[in-house]
Amino acid sequence: MVQITPVIVALKTVSLVLGGAVTYFAYRAYRRTRAPALRALTVGFAVVTVGGMAAGVLDRFLAVDPGYAIVVDSGLTALGFAIIVYSLYVE
Repeated sequence: MVQITPVIVALKTVSLVLGGAVTYFAYRAYRRTRAPALRALTVGFAVVTVGGMAAGVLDRFLAVDPGYAIVVDSGLTALGFAIIVYSLYVE
C-alpha cells in the first residue's frame, strides 16, 4: 500500500517552488514597469502559494483538524484568485 503523506508533501513542495517562481517573475515584471496590475498579480499569486503551504503546515506540523487546514487553503486560494481577477481590471 502506498503512503499518501509523502505524495502530499512532494506535491505541496512542487506547488511552493512553482508558485514562488511565478510570484518572483511577476514581481520582476512589476519592478520593471511599476504597473499596478502587475503588483496586484504578484500579490495574488503570493497569496495562493502561501495558502497552500499554510494548509500543509497546519495539517502536518501543528496537528489541527484537517477541516481547518482545508478552510485556510480554500480561503486563501479564493482570496488570491480574487486579487488576480482584480489585477486583470486595474488600469
